[in-house]
Formats: sequence, structure tokens, C-alpha cells
Amino acid sequence: MSSLPKTQRSVQINAHGGVDVIKIVTDAPVPAPADNEVLVKNTYAGMNFIDIYSRMGLYPAPSFPHTLGREAEGTIAAVGKSVRNFKVGDRVAYLGTGAQQEYTALAPLHVAHVPSAIQEGYAAAAILQGITALSFARESYEIKKGDYILVHSAAGGLGLWLVQIAKSIGARVIATASTDKKLEMAEDHGAEFLINYSTQDWVAEVKEITKDAGGGVAAVFDGVGKDTFDGDLEVVRRKGTLVSLGNASGAVPPFVIARLAPKNLKLLRPQLFAYIAEREEFEAYTKEIFDWIVEGKVKVNIHKTYPLEEVAQAQTDLGSRATTGKLILKI
Repeated sequence: MSSLPKTQRSVQINAHGGVDVIKIVTDAPVPAPADNEVLVKNTYAGMNFIDIYSRMGLYPAPSFPHTLGREAEGTIAAVGKSVRNFKVGDRVAYLGTGAQQEYTALAPLHVAHVPSAIQEGYAAAAILQGITALSFARESYEIKKGDYILVHSAAGGLGLWLVQIAKSIGARVIATASTDKKLEMAEDHGAEFLINYSTQDWVAEVKEITKDAGGGVAAVFDGVGKDTFDGDLEVVRRKGTLVSLGNASGAVPPFVIARLAPKNLKLLRPQLFAYIAEREEFEAYTKEIFDWIVEGKVKVNIHKTYPLEEVAQAQTDLGSRATTGKLILKI
């Protein structure tokens, strides 16, 4: 630790609110790893809607100042004396709080070795959304060959992963997005049916597409939230599944649970960490995603790389829903 700096740049908030509450501090302390922790020197950090939710207070910060960021890649800078599977210099990616800064100390539960064949920045762009999409496609609703699957915001970071994974399984993917350009990207990643919800009645379109296939989709993966929830209930087939996985248009308001009864629908609001609570689960999903990247089975789409100092602009761009693919920060 003697060769490490004492302070670092860090993206922090001291209150919930607009992007103006985001501050880049230059004198945050560099943490010393505990006996059961590793210290990662971050090179790239991912941007996610949870950063916006944390800043706004939808997911309240446990205390202030609060460092933003939930995923990053970099190299091991120090290891605690009880850590066995990592050494200084290892290239890694991880899931953990406080990722948008130069150094992060954390337990190795959700730290993964990154294959050398993966391009720099790609692990930070892939680890959270990639294993989220894969675990949801296996456990929230197990996608099967031939299923009609509806993916909202299909050109977003998570949406493109879901489209690719569903396609690789053999599902028939219906993609919605707000522009034709976004739909072209979704099609390029495996979507079979394209719906521009800015110009088309997406509920009517989904019903028409699935009229000979059970009268609806087997599952909806919805990161939009409030604006699409009622329509989702209409287009899910009997005994189908609605996976509500985000709040881009606002949180889904309380609703009467009996609305699920006429078609015996399943409704989930899953979170990734309940699927990867055990080290073995995390390793299995991470290895599969990294293998797919190396083999070229999936594409990692980076919309833009921002310097750390432009994190407020990155949040603004992400929140506008005008981006496609992943936004990352270079640290």
C-alpha cells in the first residue's frame, strides 16, 4: 500500500436531487483493503439507470457522501491477507458499490478475472447488463425456442443483451423502441419484429404478430415501467410472464393484484443480486458471458465513452433515453 496514492478522484453526491448534486471530488481517501478484500485500480466504470435512481433518491443512499457506480474493470492493486484467488496485477471486472472512482475496495464475491482476449472497456460495459440479461432469461422467465418474447427499449444497454440472448436460444423477438434508427440496431442484434412506439400502437401490433401463437407473448421484459405496464398486461398470453426490470418512465404505481387472475399471469420485479448471491452462481454467469464475447456470439455495444469529469452529462444522456448500447466512463 505504500506505493499507492493517499487520495483519489471520486464521483459523489451529498444529497438526492438533479444532476447538479453530482460532484467530482479529488481528495477522497484511497481505502486500504481489509483482510478479506481486494483493492481494484479502476480503468473503466459502467453507467446504469441505478446510478440515476440512487442520485434521485428512488434507491436512497445509505449515507452521505455517497459514491456512485455499480460496476467497473481494472487491475488488482492490493489484496487482503486472507484472499487466495487474486493477486496484484490481475485484470478483473466486478459488481459493487463505489465503482466510479479511481480505487475501490471490496470483497471478492463479485469480482471476476477478465480474459486477455476481451478488449479494454468491454468488461465494464458487459458485466452488469450481460449477466443481468442472462440470469433473467434463465430464471425470471426461462426463454425457450419458439417463444414470442417482447423486449421494450430494445436498443438500450440491457435491451440489446436480452435481444441477443433470446435470439441465441431460438426465440422470436419483438422489439420496441422510440426511433427507426434504434429499431435497426435491435434488428441487427437479432430482433425479428420491430415496433416504433412513437408512431405505432405497440399493443395492437404485438397482438397482431402473435394472433396465431397463443394470443400474446410468452414473456415481456420491460425496463420502461409506468408507461408500458398496462399494455404489457394486455399483450402477455395466458399463463405468461411479465418481467418488470426498470423504471425509465417512472415507477409502476400500485395496482390491484387481481388483475393478474384472468390469464393466470406471473409478475416479477427481479434484481440481479438475488440470482448471484453465491460465488458459484456469479462465476457461472460471468464465465458464460465472457466466453460468448470472446467467441463472438454476442456484441458489446458501447454508445460512448466519457471522461470521469463528464459523469453528469453521461447521466443526462442516459436519462434522456436517446442513447443506444452502453455508456461507460474512462477513469
